[in-house]
Amino acid sequence: MLGLVIMSHRAHLFTLRLAHACREAWAEGYDRKKLTKDVFAGITVGIIAIPLAMALAIASGVAPQYGLYTAIIGGFIVALLGGSRYSVSGPTAAFVVILYPITQQHGLAGLLLASMLAGGILIAMAHARLGRFIEYIPEAVTLGFTGGIAIVLATLQVTDLLGLSGLELPSHYIEKLLVIVEAVPAYNTASLGIGLLTLAVMLAWPKLGTPLPAHLPAVVIASLVAWWLASQGYVSIPLAAGFPTCWRMAARPWASPLTCPTSTGPGNARGPTASRLC
Repeated sequence: MLGLVIMSHRAHLFTLRLAHACREAWAEGYDRKKLTKDVFAGITVGIIAIPLAMALAIASGVAPQYGLYTAIIGGFIVALLGGSRYSVSGPTAAFVVILYPITQQHGLAGLLLASMLAGGILIAMAHARLGRFIEYIPEAVTLGFTGGIAIVLATLQVTDLLGLSGLELPSHYIEKLLVIVEAVPAYNTASLGIGLLTLAVMLAWPKLGTPLPAHLPAVVIASLVAWWLASQGYVSIPLAAGFPTCWRMAARPWASPLTCPTSTGPGNARGPTASRLC
C-alpha cells in the first residue's frame, strides 16, 4: 500500500514519452486555426533567432552558417521529439564562454565531438531523472552564473565593436581583458560607427510601436550602411566569413586527430542551469 502511495505521488515523473508534446497536440485536435497561429509564432521567433544564431556562431569562433544549421535542425528535433509544448529551443549565449575555447583549441571537429558528448550526458541524466536536483541550486548561484556570463560576453563583443581583427585572445578573462585594452588605440572608425548605429536602431525601433522585432531592421539597416561605406572606400570594415555557395558537411569529429576536449562536463552542467534560467 505504501508503495502505491509513493508511485502515485511520483506519477508526474513518468508521463513524458518520446514526442510527447507532438502526440498531445494531435490528440487534442489540430486544425487550420492552430496552424495559422503556429506559423505566425514561427515567423516571429525566426526573425529573432536568425540574427541571434549567426551572432552566437561568430562569437563561438565558427562561421555564421553553422549557427543557422544548429538553430534549424535543433528547432525541428525539439518540436517533433520534445516532451513539452512550452520548451524553448534556440541559440543561447550562455554556452559561448565554453564553446569559444573548445573551438580555438580543437577546431570545429572538437566542437562537434564535445557537443555530442554533452548531449549524450544530458540524455543519460534525463533518463536517470536527475533533472529534479536543479531545484536545489541556490538563487545566488543562478544570479552569479548569469552575471558572470554577461560580463564575459560583453567583453568578447568589444573586439567586434571596435573592429579589432586578428587578436589572439587568451583563455583566462584577465589576460583577455588586458589584450583588448592594449589593442583599443587601433580601433576601426567605420566598424565602431556601424556598431553604434545597430545599437541605436535597436533602442529606437520599439518606440515606433511596430510589431516587428528590432533585431531584424537593425541587422538590415546596419548591413546596408556597411555595404555603402565599403563602396565608398572603407574596405577595412571587418566582416564575418561569408556563406558557402552550396551545402557543405562539416568534418566528422572522429576523422580528425585531436585531444579529448576537457570542457564537456562544464558544458553539460550549463544545460540544466540555462534551462532553469527560463
